[in-house]
Amino acid sequence: MPVGKQIVYAFGMMGWSIMINLISVILVYLYEPPDNSGLPKLITQVAIFGIFNAMALITTSGRFVDAVYDPFIAQLSDRHKNPKGRRTPFMKMAILPSLIFCCLVFHPLKQHENSMNIFWLVFTLIGFYVSTTSFVIPYNALLPELARTPEIKVKLASWQSAGYVIGIAIASNAFNMADIIQHSFNISALAALQYTVFLLALFAAVCMAIAAFGIDEKKYSVSKPSVIPMRTALKQTLGNKNFLLFIVADFSYFIAITIITAGLVYFITVLLQLPKTMGNVLMGVMVAVSFIFYPVVNYLARTIGKKPIVVVSLLLLAVVFGGIFFLGKPDINPKIQIFALVCLAAIPVASLNILPVAIVAEIIEEDSKRTGNNKEALYFAVRYFFVKIAQTIGIALFSMLLLYGKDVGHDSGIRLNGILGFVLCGSAALIFTRFKEIRPSKDLPKSDLRNTN
Repeated sequence: MPVGKQIVYAFGMMGWSIMINLISVILVYLYEPPDNSGLPKLITQVAIFGIFNAMALITTSGRFVDAVYDPFIAQLSDRHKNPKGRRTPFMKMAILPSLIFCCLVFHPLKQHENSMNIFWLVFTLIGFYVSTTSFVIPYNALLPELARTPEIKVKLASWQSAGYVIGIAIASNAFNMADIIQHSFNISALAALQYTVFLLALFAAVCMAIAAFGIDEKKYSVSKPSVIPMRTALKQTLGNKNFLLFIVADFSYFIAITIITAGLVYFITVLLQLPKTMGNVLMGVMVAVSFIFYPVVNYLARTIGKKPIVVVSLLLLAVVFGGIFFLGKPDINPKIQIFALVCLAAIPVASLNILPVAIVAEIIEEDSKRTGNNKEALYFAVRYFFVKIAQTIGIALFSMLLLYGKDVGHDSGIRLNGILGFVLCGSAALIFTRFKEIRPSKDLPKSDLRNTN
């Protein structure tokens, strides 16, 4: 693929990232707002069985249905025999439903605390997750089919990662856009957020369409439909011990990173008592700093391998979580505290957004050679099954810990998330030390050498 087409491919990840991070950034804040937010409380804030709250149960139910759906769409894609390809037809069909359900999530039936909002949120979240899964599973399965060599896998994963990080930065601008819309049109904070979500989700859908319609799958990918039954394919996938080690570490990482995404506005407004509009500035800084390290990650991956970079990155992220616990406590300018933490976080974010996708692609390639079966989408489905469960647990744990304090002067729940993230990232680093990195042979087929050049 020429560089231009690699960028087109990255647009798909950027669009999906915007939508999924709108959920991560806004959902908890909208339905469980702090007292100084100006937003109405839309669902009950009462603890259920002493530890759970409504938001934790809602997100869990939505993600559970989505996770069960993952292997189904993966098998459909792997076995698809459309003349135009196995992946892009599914991507095209998923764009409009993703846009519609993304908007509906933020349109509660009642603009005050009401049980109907709970049922509505469960329904719309399930619709959103199923729709976006129908895009992202086939989309990710394209990567090992488009990139034939380890070097190209890392390069394409780098473009994909850039799209993901830019998507996070764009989604993090939601509160700034909402403030501008609210003051420009003199509307409520809730209505301003709803208009903001619509505009950003529409832009995300356009990005997803660029990838779905802009890549000629039959021209650039090398693949053949899978012919084995789903049960056999799943058994082979889950029987790959190296892949399972990767999944366990990846699972812990995504719980931790979801806590950061969901908690950023709380860290800013409650722990540091800064305006929530700083969120977009901080995400912009993180994106800029992480981009600086992209070439470094690519170089180190070629020279020392991916495994040591991932382990060190997870340990650095554990340090970042330790810093979250102490935010606002030192006698240091609050802006200096948060900017220092964001710049440090940008380093592991650069590598942990690039290397896992390339690692999975190499595991898939090795498995295809060993078993003789192509299960690209199923591998990514299993990975994203655990990613989604991790994101669900991350949001659930974050919202549950808020029961122990989420307001200025009563912030213990927010700080406890820092301790949780520290433990998770440290555990992930320890687990990943047992991973056996696949070091490819230097004797590549001639076709691969031509692609490398």
